[in-house]
This record gives sequence, structure tokens and C-alpha cells, in this order.
Amino acid sequence: MATQLKNLSDFSGTTIPSAAPYTFAVIAAEWNIEVTSALFNGAIEALTEHGALEENVQSHWVPGSFELTAAADMVLKATGVDAVICLGCVIQGETRHFDFICDAVANGLSNVAVKYSKPVIFGVLTPDNQQQAIDRAGGKHGNKGVEAAVTAIKMAHLGKTLGI
Repeated sequence: MATQLKNLSDFSGTTIPSAAPYTFAVIAAEWNIEVTSALFNGAIEALTEHGALEENVQSHWVPGSFELTAAADMVLKATGVDAVICLGCVIQGETRHFDFICDAVANGLSNVAVKYSKPVIFGVLTPDNQQQAIDRAGGKHGNKGVEAAVTAIKMAHLGKTLGI
């Protein structure tokens, strides 16, 4: 695994624009709350660290990762934020449920992004087990919530640069 010896949340080699001019929605799934709350906290901390104003960051919780798509669509329709960060965790089980959920969420979020021409960030972990999820939610491989927030900042900046 390429991530085995690497903290994926290290952005020291890249420029991150200020988040101050942008509005964000962070939507997190309640399912696997130990993991998703760590992702959520990482995203909020990263947005704040990069200048996002508290009043420009909305927080929403949904029952599970499957509901992220509908929530992202509702938030963009109702608020028009500059970027939506979707956080969840679907752990591989013994049935094909994992495949159906992951595929639906990935495609759904992509479709919402295209529909609104706004960044909808896929911050959903798809690990084989709980330990891998913990390792990617603030553990030895960094925090996917931080990565999703940085991606949202960069994409919001791109959108504004392009006049969208």
C-alpha cells in the first residue's frame, strides 16, 4: 500500500489560498461516528486554520454516507455555498452493501458538483476495517477531513478565479 509510510495530510509542498473569502458547508454522516467526528473536527480545524470565518462555515449531520448526496444537493440549492465537504466512512463488510453504497455516493456527489458547477468534495473513507478508518481519521496516515477541507479551499478559489 502506497500510504503505509506516509501522512497524506501533509500539505507543506503546496500553496493553499486563504479560505476567508469563501463559504463552506461541511456535511458528515452519523454512521461510524467515532471516525466521522474525527473527520469533521479535522475539516473544521483546517478551514479555520486557513482563514475561514466561523459565520461562513455551515455544519450538517446526516444519518449515513448514502444521505450525503441528497444533503449536498439541498445545501447547494438552499444556500449556494462556494464548496461542500462531504464526510463519511463505509467499512467493508461481508456483503455487497459496501459496493452499492460507495458507488452511489461517489457518483451522486460527482453529479451534484456538475449540476451546480460547485465543488462537492468526496471525503468518504472506504476502508477494509475499523483500524484503517482510524488511521485515516487523525491517525498515522493523517486526517481525510483535513485533506477534504484543503481541497474545498483550493476548488472554491479556482471557481472564483474562473468567475463561477
